[in-house]
Amino acid sequence: MKILIIEDEKALSESIAMYLASQEYTCEIAGDYTTAIHKTEYNDYDCILLDITLPGGNGLKILERLKEDKKTDGVLIISAKNSLDDKIKGLNLGADDYLSKPFHLSELNARVAAIIRRKYFDGNSVLQFDNLRIDTQTRMVTIENNPVELTKKEYELLLYFVSNKRRLISKEAIAEHLWGSDMGGNFDFIYTHIKNLRKKLMDAGDADYIKSVYGMGYKFTGQ
Repeated sequence: MKILIIEDEKALSESIAMYLASQEYTCEIAGDYTTAIHKTEYNDYDCILLDITLPGGNGLKILERLKEDKKTDGVLIISAKNSLDDKIKGLNLGADDYLSKPFHLSELNARVAAIIRRKYFDGNSVLQFDNLRIDTQTRMVTIENNPVELTKKEYELLLYFVSNKRRLISKEAIAEHLWGSDMGGNFDFIYTHIKNLRKKLMDAGDADYIKSVYGMGYKFTGQ
């Protein structure tokens, strides 16, 4: 899952990024309004952590742009400004949640996880596809109640497919989401990870849900 941290306090943004990375999120940082606008216009994120007060502009303007562009990124406002007006305005503009500074990183992590669950999984932390079960809180994958040992990237790849079930996903989108870049057009790593993931799932008795669409990308076909 990919997170954008829009925060001008460098120490805080780096602390958040380090903590969320330990929770298996891929994080990017924007320290000012202009950088944040550029990133949100050209990339999609599972959740955006948005400070209101930024060098060069107001964070709520970024939220307005997201909604004008019909972007569906989850948004958690994090701000020292704790006025009721700011909170109501942010939520009315489409923010998913609001967290006032100072906060515990564990609470931030829980809020982010909740936004992602609502966005992709109807609020559920356990996902079931026939005999495939994914517990997003414990990060445990089982087939017929038998655990399937996946690497970090294999798990992230599976969750990304599940989050976009029945949608065609390009190799470029997979590379950008999991590695934060297009990898210069070299997709060997993607082929290897998908091959290994499919083999582990099928060896454990699962159906081959991950379908290759020649020349275009992949699609997860589970129900």
